Amino acid sequence: MGRHGGMVDEKPWTFLTNHARVLIVIARNPHSRLRDIADTIGITERAAQTIVNDLEGAEYITRTKVGRRNHYSVDPTRPFRHPADADHRVEGLLTLFSDHDDDKNSADEPDAPAVTE
Repeated sequence: MGRHGGMVDEKPWTFLTNHARVLIVIARNPHSRLRDIADTIGITERAAQTIVNDLEGAEYITRTKVGRRNHYSVDPTRPFRHPADADHRVEGLLTLFSDHDDDKNSADEPDAPAVTE
């Protein structure tokens, strides 16, 4: 394939970091287990735990113990961390990916991501 046509002998890279992916998975399913988060993203459970700790420490998510399980809530008002993007809230990212999923599942009524303020 050509220059813009595909990944032929190119270094693999993506636009989203694993931190963004974990945040999106948690917003979609606040009752996710670390194992499920890791499997969804394709990382180790230990890496998922580190990222969840990072997100919690930076107040992007709140973890609440419900019985033996964790329940997560996302603060959509938090800004992106990079100074060039700090004037944007993560809510836009979550909405973008929630809308994308809804388009695949139901083109009629898009739902907001599972976030709490």
